Amino acid sequence: MVKNPTIRLDANDNVVVAREEIPKGAQIEAEGITSLQDIPLGHKLATRPIKKGDPVLKYDTIIGFAGEDIEPGTWMHSHNVLMDSFAKDYRHGQDYRPTEILPPDERASFMGIRRADGRVGTRNCIGIFITVNCSATVARRIANYFDEERLADYPNVDAVVPFVHEQGCGMEMTGEPMDLLRRTLSGYIRHPNIAGALVCSLGCERNNLQRFFETEGLETGKSIRTITMQETGGTAAAIEAGKQAIREMLDEANAVTREPCSAEHIMVGLQCGGSDGFSGLSANPALGKAVDILVRNGGTAILSETPELYGVEHTLTARARSPEIGQKFVDRFTWWLEYNKGKDTQINGKVSPGNNAGGIANIIEKALGGAKKGGSSSVNEVYLYAEPVKEHGLVIMDTPGYDPVSATGQIAGGANLICFTTGRGSCFGSYPAPTIKLASNTPMFQRMRGDMDINCGTVIDGDATLDEMGEEIFQRFLDIASGVKSKSEELGVGEDEFIPWPIGALG
Repeated sequence: MVKNPTIRLDANDNVVVAREEIPKGAQIEAEGITSLQDIPLGHKLATRPIKKGDPVLKYDTIIGFAGEDIEPGTWMHSHNVLMDSFAKDYRHGQDYRPTEILPPDERASFMGIRRADGRVGTRNCIGIFITVNCSATVARRIANYFDEERLADYPNVDAVVPFVHEQGCGMEMTGEPMDLLRRTLSGYIRHPNIAGALVCSLGCERNNLQRFFETEGLETGKSIRTITMQETGGTAAAIEAGKQAIREMLDEANAVTREPCSAEHIMVGLQCGGSDGFSGLSANPALGKAVDILVRNGGTAILSETPELYGVEHTLTARARSPEIGQKFVDRFTWWLEYNKGKDTQINGKVSPGNNAGGIANIIEKALGGAKKGGSSSVNEVYLYAEPVKEHGLVIMDTPGYDPVSATGQIAGGANLICFTTGRGSCFGSYPAPTIKLASNTPMFQRMRGDMDINCGTVIDGDATLDEMGEEIFQRFLDIASGVKSKSEELGVGEDEFIPWPIGALG
């Protein structure tokens, strides 16, 4: 059976997507057109005449406006699909439909780690945190000491991980910058995947250790220890004191057993990076199907990367649980548009070179695909960066589009899994919440098998449906939440991907 070389997403669309490379002069029988140029894999071509200034429609949604009069068969990309502002009807909450949650005895389960406060972890790590970059070397040296050989006697401890960053001093003390850093650090320290935490400080930094603990309501004890380098005697003494503190935490951290837990305790941070023209057709909507299943099972998914949702935000505000929640989301876009005024950033139209080469014309088209990671569930809340996520179901967290910064905020908010879609290929990983990577197309999956967990390209190939892929992804949620290692974990990737949002002035 010869497969149609193009993919039509909606009957109202005036473009289709090339399933394969289409040479100039090829007959597209299903559309009754002839290609007027070579059409790269994952790119678009027009299916009917489009007048200059008229909307270009994909998924029956405006992704831009024709920059010239367009003939059927024309290659449609950033050179002739122009971004412009247009009126959006936010329809706050008008499409809200509460999800029917399965009864507790019918929900899926996984083998999780139940903590004393009732939260459930998917991993069991000891974290070494720093208040300021001045203590980064101490944290890394302590963590490096506890290598695979030394942890062999503690089979239930997944890793001793240093969480280092570049902030903590020479920055604004009041308002958003310091609040963001402290909220992020405390979110990780309290995370259900962290069995014990060691917090290292220099002693004179603006992010003062004592003030940090007071502000965030943290207290030292068996599972939270602190070291101040200036008081301990310097670098070498702090490293030795840190090793001893970790040794004292290991026995208790190891004394855990996995037990059956409801899928309602799974919280997935949704990410996409290195997107291509297929991301919005396969990996993203397939992940959306898995999210809908998770939500029905009482679980939680966090949609983020706010600048990369610009242009389709009205499709999400319409699904908000209340007009107030919808307006919260719009308020964040107002902040982003002001913050990026006059800057060469994605929210002002231009996507990354890799996105563009993969078939994405502008940020609206990218947003259209990115939003599909959230499935069809209603939006139950909107959170600031790294705020604790307390609502179940689909929620939104305001984060930058830069993947490591965005995922860091989601994990600080409580995500115990990250699911990352990619079309061009990503090598991302994360601690203490493992990352599951989904490939949007088969050629990339085959080229990067060592990094990819699931091939959603079978949807493009015509060998699987989105519903089937959604079921497979949801099952992988359960497996990896139960302790099966993801590809990034097998590679040991994730230690350097802890990047709190560095907003604000430095001085």
